[in-house]
Amino acid sequence: MKVLVAPLDWGLGHATRCVPVVKEFIRNGAEVELAVVPANAAFFREVFPEVRQRIAPGYNIVYPKHGFNMALWLLKKSSHLNAIIRYEHRYAEEMVERHGYDIVFSDNRFGFYSRKAYSIYMTHQRRIAFPQAFAALEGIGIRWHKSLMKHFDEVWVPDIEEFPGYAGTLSHVDGSPVPLQYVGLLSRFADSDARTFSDCGSETSKSSESGPSILAIVSGVEPARTRFEKDLRETLAQIPGHHVMILGKPQSGVRTWTEGNIEFHSHLPTEEFSRAVKKADWVISRGGYSTVMDMAYLGARSIFVPTPGQYEQVALAKNLASAGYAVHIPAQDLSAGALEKAFRQKVALPAPPRSDILQEAVKKVVTRFG
Repeated sequence: MKVLVAPLDWGLGHATRCVPVVKEFIRNGAEVELAVVPANAAFFREVFPEVRQRIAPGYNIVYPKHGFNMALWLLKKSSHLNAIIRYEHRYAEEMVERHGYDIVFSDNRFGFYSRKAYSIYMTHQRRIAFPQAFAALEGIGIRWHKSLMKHFDEVWVPDIEEFPGYAGTLSHVDGSPVPLQYVGLLSRFADSDARTFSDCGSETSKSSESGPSILAIVSGVEPARTRFEKDLRETLAQIPGHHVMILGKPQSGVRTWTEGNIEFHSHLPTEEFSRAVKKADWVISRGGYSTVMDMAYLGARSIFVPTPGQYEQVALAKNLASAGYAVHIPAQDLSAGALEKAFRQKVALPAPPRSDILQEAVKKVVTRFG
């Protein structure tokens, strides 16, 4: 049985949350291959050095500089997006025809399905988030997304079925055009005992006399990723203490250097990343859902700074902050003063419930080809 796994290329988040999916298919005896863009290839080579990679078409999305333009920008770029969807569908059909895949697994790639293979679509964003001024478009967005889901055989949602879960209204929507199941939180750290409550969480501080230890994780798509890195550099330089920045560039290899009070890493392998999170008093990152799942597994005290214009991240960060699970700082408000205020808060992401939902979902699919 052959499986082709294809994560969306908007940052590394979709790639990282596919790790437990790939592992589970392999555990069940499947021959797994990956359809990836070059930017994500290095990450997967590190995690799955024996898994064959196929170069897939990229979405090549560049977000606008100003978030308030996002809704209109999406409409303006709809023809480009539709062209990509049609192209990647042709690519998926060709790959199945050429290599004989039995299962095609798409993580949020709208057109990555084949009529000649069992096609699974994974998304946590069943409701597409818009700013308040364009809230009326959410219903249209839900219907549009459902129209894409109907091309697949089933839909997987990486969240808990009981509302609100971790993604709230983004993942909990009534109705689905095809069978749908929640598969629990997905993180590359799920297999390890990464969350250690004796040294993580809001009740324990690892601060030194000189100040809190901060880990900043840079991620996302350009140009917002580079702006976030610049803002973090300037802000952390003003805060006493030793801080660490992970730049999220696996294609650059693993490089380490120090500038002032900040230790930089171009990229960290999974185990070293886990240790860095557990050593930090606070973790500052974007508010992407894959990051939220990772931080929940690692027990991090999190400060989420959503990417401007990515209203999914804004909604997630606001919901988590209102529940007392994390701190939310809008990108335009990021400063040393805002961080010092955040450090006085007691927050903790709830531990993901242990479950075998993903294992059962994979086993159920695999038995179809038994």
